[in-house]
Amino acid sequence: MSKAAIEIVGLRKEYGRVVAVDGIDLSIPKGAFVGLVGHNGAGKTTTINMLTGQLSPTSGAVSVAGTDVVKDPGAARAKLGTVPEHPTLYEYLSAREMIEFVTELRGGGDVQWALNVAGLGSASDRLIREYSQGMRRKTALACALVSRPPVLVLDEALNGLDPASADRVVGVLAELRQDGATVLLSTHVLDTLEKVADRVVLMEHGKIVVDGDISVLAGVRQRLREVSAMPD
Repeated sequence: MSKAAIEIVGLRKEYGRVVAVDGIDLSIPKGAFVGLVGHNGAGKTTTINMLTGQLSPTSGAVSVAGTDVVKDPGAARAKLGTVPEHPTLYEYLSAREMIEFVTELRGGGDVQWALNVAGLGSASDRLIREYSQGMRRKTALACALVSRPPVLVLDEALNGLDPASADRVVGVLAELRQDGATVLLSTHVLDTLEKVADRVVLMEHGKIVVDGDISVLAGVRQRLREVSAMPD
């Protein structure tokens, strides 16, 4: 498959008669920062779940850094740092212990750096079960970033973060990109993309309807407003 950081060809996911993702193509080169946007139900999370190996496609192909996600999901995940929309964490570990566990699985990483980036501070040794949703999100982000993987796939990863933490994470993502990392960020916060993304992909009804550089963001913003204003 392609040596692009992320390569999606003819990707389709059906649930009975419902088509969640309708044969999309998407190629993202190394070092790009792409924003994936669209209303709820547009197919963003389904696409991300297939990209990260959490969901099998009905048809089509998807690869991460040249590794086929369907044929070799373990090798593909080793190249990925991901934050799902609803992260699952071990409740009876502290954030520090959780991140240390991920570091062991990945064969290395800087735990203290990840804790600092996420802004967990003095809370890092408290049990995750005591955390707010925002603190859980910070922990999931730290787990995704700790080994500085070449590809980051983040699904609404900034949700629930206070503004200072969100700005800090966005800054770190920009730095990682400068070092060659590729970022795919699904978000409803278009202002964030304006600061860091170089490309925007808009999905509607399981299809990609806009794919362009950051200059298309104003048009995407207007289209999202128009769709929101439509009656159900």
